[in-house]
Amino acid sequence: MAGHAGKAFWFSKATGEFVTSTYYYKDYPLWAKDWNAKRIAFSYAGKSWELLHDRSTYQFGERDDMPYETNFPGYGRVFPHPFGKSDSKYFTTLLTVSPVGDDLTLSFAEALIDGEKLGQNGNTDYLSISFSSTDYVGHLFGPSSLESEDNLLRLDRTLAELFKFVDQKVGLANTVIVLSADHGAAEIPGYLNEFGIDAKYFKPDALDPKTLEKQPAIESLKKKFGIDKELIQSYFQPYVYLNHDVLRERGLNEAEVERAVAVELEKIDGVWLALPSSSLAEGSFPDTPLDQAILRNYNSKRSGDIYIVFKPGWFINDFDGLTVASVHGSPWRYDQFVPVIFIGPGMVPQRVFREIATVDVAPTLSAIFGITYPSGSIGKPLVEVLQSAPKGATNAKP
Repeated sequence: MAGHAGKAFWFSKATGEFVTSTYYYKDYPLWAKDWNAKRIAFSYAGKSWELLHDRSTYQFGERDDMPYETNFPGYGRVFPHPFGKSDSKYFTTLLTVSPVGDDLTLSFAEALIDGEKLGQNGNTDYLSISFSSTDYVGHLFGPSSLESEDNLLRLDRTLAELFKFVDQKVGLANTVIVLSADHGAAEIPGYLNEFGIDAKYFKPDALDPKTLEKQPAIESLKKKFGIDKELIQSYFQPYVYLNHDVLRERGLNEAEVERAVAVELEKIDGVWLALPSSSLAEGSFPDTPLDQAILRNYNSKRSGDIYIVFKPGWFINDFDGLTVASVHGSPWRYDQFVPVIFIGPGMVPQRVFREIATVDVAPTLSAIFGITYPSGSIGKPLVEVLQSAPKGATNAKP
């Protein structure tokens, strides 16, 4: 979020502090040192995440103890969720899997605004903040859970406090606010099953190279191409990687092998589509929204050989090595659908339901402030925002 010329800080679970790197700073600013010295994260030792309101007022109040939620050791799947002792292995991790993570981020952001005098020096300043607890809570308990509901209620308060602070320091009349998200979310399969929807956790072993190598179809392909070594090198979501050393040794056409393997992978239960990277590079694939989404993921220097798309509602429930309840990253609509909200002086309230993209935010802000687009920008300015933005908006300080 800092771009090429900006500065950046992030919460370190190892230290319980907000940290940066020598890429951004040779030394920490005094205000950052002062904030870290307060060791605010450790003030939550021995405390718990408790409900903000009476349980009867929640939509999911009677669905706290659901068997498909992640029962993280020592944290549980029902309220209250204890953080444990400050020296326990997962103490700082549990803080982030609760609204406390956003509270800490808010506190540090306020210190940053104050310390750097953002929006108070006559120039336009840009501040980007990631309130990430919603992501972590969603992974463990799912978007339709009591935990997610309570977290969003608390996030609403967190945002209100942030806007109040900005109003005091800068003035909301001089500020443009943009709210969005980096991705959508899949419902937990167990929750979808209650509505008769086919959704499952895909067994990761099915795409393990050792498992695939033993499949009759893959063994048959290896004989066809004269391969006597392993063909499938690895699977790292969302790509299957082939053994290119073997392909070169045999002088094989890589695109032909990719397509042959892809045909067999699509026969695995739970796999919706297996799209060879050679097809992406050549543009030889159907022009559908799903395929176009996969193309946007493709990088000729980094991508694997075959992109795997699971059926809607199916996914591998792994997150940084942990088994969780819900993940994201698919090209399906539920992982793409997020709000984009612009708030600014004089902007006319309206709701727009046409399809846009989060990459439209950068050129829209650029247009508001009369600057060129970022070098890698591929979005388009949102005309509804620009038409409602008041004259002189270039004086605003985001």
